[in-house]
Amino acid sequence: MRHFIGNNIRNLAIVFTVALFFNGCKDNYQRIGEEAQETIYPQGIAHNFVLTYTETERKLESEDEGGSRIIAVLTSPMSEDFDNMRFKYRTFPKGLEIDFFDEENNKSTITADYGIVYSTTNLVDLQGNVVIKSHDGKKLEAPQLYWDRANQWIFTQSTFKYTNPEDGTIMDGEGMDFNKDFSFFNAHKTYGLITIKEES
Repeated sequence: MRHFIGNNIRNLAIVFTVALFFNGCKDNYQRIGEEAQETIYPQGIAHNFVLTYTETERKLESEDEGGSRIIAVLTSPMSEDFDNMRFKYRTFPKGLEIDFFDEENNKSTITADYGIVYSTTNLVDLQGNVVIKSHDGKKLEAPQLYWDRANQWIFTQSTFKYTNPEDGTIMDGEGMDFNKDFSFFNAHKTYGLITIKEES
């Protein structure tokens, strides 16, 4: 009986020690001052946001007159402007749509559930149900895409699905890069079923 009681006391002491150990590992320290995480607020919030990108047909001097054409129109229900930060950016927490226009004024469209435009690097990060539809019916779907505005280049390391109605193909893959009109397309890894339409 004494041996049984001794074992129970020893087991109870071990359980109590382990409980104290795990309780002691909890971080109850309240960070204040320079240690506290800084709350970041946008310098402005715009609702029903529309931004139009234009370019001139030729370089204009200060007194020159000339025409310009629309190359892209970005619309979103809401935009948050963080250009007051050291690394400037703008977020689109409720999604966005970008319409692109080529030299012949053909329209292609990108939609996404969330977007970030980095002002300094000219990079756009599109996230969540990203869909690109070109004017000739080609369609690309991915969970995330990056658009390099300066080089007019789009890329991702995520999975994707590419549909080309011109030749009746559907391609699944992972990782790719291409230019905005799909005239150059480089898939890093393809898998699954590639459907090719045969000519009769």
